[in-house]
Amino acid sequence: MLRYCSIVLCFAAAGLVALGLVMLTSTSAWVQGVVDPYFFVKRQVAGVAVGVVAAIVASRVPDSLLRRFWPWVLAACCVMLILCYVPGAGIEIYGSKRWVKMPGFGSFQPSELARLVGAIALSAWFARWQTETRSFWKGFVLPGMILGVPILLIAGETDVGTALSMSVGCGAIFFCAGSRLIYLVPTAAVAACGAGWYVHNNENRWSRIQAWLDLEAHQLDKGMQQWRALLAFGNGGPTGVGLGNGAEKFGTLTFAHIDFIFPEVGEELGLVGTLLTVLCYVLIAVCGVGIAMQAKSVFSRLLAIGLTCMIVIPAIQNIAVTTALLPNDGLPLPFVSYGGTSIVLALVSVGLMVGIHLRSSSEELPEVALCRQKKHAIRL
Repeated sequence: MLRYCSIVLCFAAAGLVALGLVMLTSTSAWVQGVVDPYFFVKRQVAGVAVGVVAAIVASRVPDSLLRRFWPWVLAACCVMLILCYVPGAGIEIYGSKRWVKMPGFGSFQPSELARLVGAIALSAWFARWQTETRSFWKGFVLPGMILGVPILLIAGETDVGTALSMSVGCGAIFFCAGSRLIYLVPTAAVAACGAGWYVHNNENRWSRIQAWLDLEAHQLDKGMQQWRALLAFGNGGPTGVGLGNGAEKFGTLTFAHIDFIFPEVGEELGLVGTLLTVLCYVLIAVCGVGIAMQAKSVFSRLLAIGLTCMIVIPAIQNIAVTTALLPNDGLPLPFVSYGGTSIVLALVSVGLMVGIHLRSSSEELPEVALCRQKKHAIRL
């Protein structure tokens, strides 16, 4: 199984991308205010094409190049996150400032890039200071400060879901690198308390929590999306109503082509479709861990773990939100939901993991026949 991790990983990602294009064709045609029924599909196909090319390039990028330039890339990423707050440069949609204007490309979401760059930066840091991973200063404080800046900038955009997924993914890298739990556990507890205080004092976020606690009572306001999502799963049943025959996408389930595309998978393809979707993410998680186990360097091992978490954790969050296990946070489903930035960077993550696996396999020493071995000794 470990020898074929990159192949299984590519097939799982390709399956999710294909599912996303099919479901996007079924759901995006009914989005209000769009003249061309295939507008979103065309843009997603273009994003997939760019992502595939970028993934092939990323698979050939050597580790030394990533370890050398990560500070500059991280700084550029932070600048882009700051631009989200600048009037005229940032784009505010539904109260969230998550996008920046890119001339010729439309909008770009820097928080998606920050998750990828954060995994690279943290892996490079711990690879540089391998003997200091259990120390308080270089093993916890400094890397925490490096990642704290982009996470706080993302949380300030009211993109709490992305900040949470990035924090959990970086926490996994800290743990696998060998940071002491006596530092990690109290920090996680304090961060959870701070996030709870922020949500409680944010009227929009707290209203979502209250709606989530009683969806039936709030099915016409804040809890409408999750309530209609549950109805979509119920309509689909075990086998689904058939591709294109879903009823909830006709305006009642908003953002059925982005955040809530998973309920449409359940409605049109049934329980079988949703379980196969979950299976693809399980395969990505298993293959990511398998690639990390075969990696020949600390940097590659930690990067594989980080990239796997940056794909799988948002998927878990999205599925949990659409099944009403968590409050609504607006995260897309990786590879499936509409979004150019998301699909391109998700494919780049896959390309980086494939590159790690290829380099790990090529570094294995070939077996030499015993008859061809020569022994040399010094005669005294």
